[in-house]
Amino acid sequence: MKTIVLNQRKERDELLSRPYLTRRSNQNADTLLESQLIKLITGPRRVGKSTQALLMLRDKNFAYLNFDSQPLLDAWDANLVMRMLDDVYPGYEYLLLDEVQNLDAWDLWVSELYRMGKNLVITGSNAKMLSSEMATVLTGKYLQIEMLPFSMEEFFDWNKLDLHALKPEQQAEGKVLTDDYMRNGGYPEVVASRPLVRSYLDTLFDSIVWKDVAKRHSVRNITDLNNLAMYLVSNFCNPLSANELSQELGFSSVNTTKKFMDYLHEPYLFYYLSRYNNKLKLMKKAPRKVYVVDNGFVAAKAFAVSENLGRLLENQVFIELIRRGYDTEKAMFYYRSRNDKEVDFVLRKGVHIERLVQVCYDMSNPKTEKREVDGIVECAGELKCSNLTIVTNEEERTIEKDGYMIAVVPVSKF
Repeated sequence: MKTIVLNQRKERDELLSRPYLTRRSNQNADTLLESQLIKLITGPRRVGKSTQALLMLRDKNFAYLNFDSQPLLDAWDANLVMRMLDDVYPGYEYLLLDEVQNLDAWDLWVSELYRMGKNLVITGSNAKMLSSEMATVLTGKYLQIEMLPFSMEEFFDWNKLDLHALKPEQQAEGKVLTDDYMRNGGYPEVVASRPLVRSYLDTLFDSIVWKDVAKRHSVRNITDLNNLAMYLVSNFCNPLSANELSQELGFSSVNTTKKFMDYLHEPYLFYYLSRYNNKLKLMKKAPRKVYVVDNGFVAAKAFAVSENLGRLLENQVFIELIRRGYDTEKAMFYYRSRNDKEVDFVLRKGVHIERLVQVCYDMSNPKTEKREVDGIVECAGELKCSNLTIVTNEEERTIEKDGYMIAVVPVSKF
């Protein structure tokens, strides 16, 4: 066990020696570390959770355990591990547990460490950590920091440009980067080497489906699970119901489809957006729109006959709203009016609808403009909301219609 812990210390020190981009965050690392609550960093695989944890702790005396290690899991003995940590990291103040969800009954062990007064930072790639395990044993004992692939701002930071302060001579490069980000996404591993996007994300997608879903849930019919994942990524931004999916894919039961859809959300691969309705029962019955965590997965996996820039932009805006803290249970929906006009995003704070957001890649065609404007205005009337935005690729102006002022903003400013 001591050899395993010593080897992981070498791994930790090697990781700490590398240069990293400091991610944008609303939370101050020192303030977080001063809290005795567990610091839980969650998000999809390979988005930089471990890096973020290491950067938080870089100048501190901290111990490190990486549970993406079969030797550690095979030799697991909690008491022995704690003795070895004291040996290898004398007087450590913080304990970083990386990908801790791989350890059986990890939540009980973490709860015990918390009671012992350990100051813990833990990372995990599974949304279920929050919904079930964290919610029961560790209620009220943790702060959550959710990480996603690079935002558009961070992608520009990486390329040494400030998205919000481009000089005239940088405008052309800014347009190229904006288009690149929309098509290829922001996974940290591929922002530096764009030619690798398809092969890297193709492998990562398969790894999430097989390792984080099929293996974790002991799925026997992996072909059906994989077919569903491929269908969802090819039909991103479309409303789909479990009944339709069951028929389309020839699944034996609707319940299996629902179960598989939930499984694919757990590792943050897909999100599902409900249709807004004041009646909860009707909301549950309506089809949900499907979004994927990063546009790069669409480039890598989707079966597409033609590129759909409108849907790529919509998916990008959805993930940005998730990044801002709008969750798909209480704060963000889509909406269809009585006349079947649609608005992409209804944003809610408490019971108050604060904003409607429509996404349209290009509104230069008058027919397109009329369709988008009529849609958002009709929905605004039914939902009694006057804060209206249409996000485009490049256009910026204000449109007045039926007493409503609509802000048309380019995605870079949104």
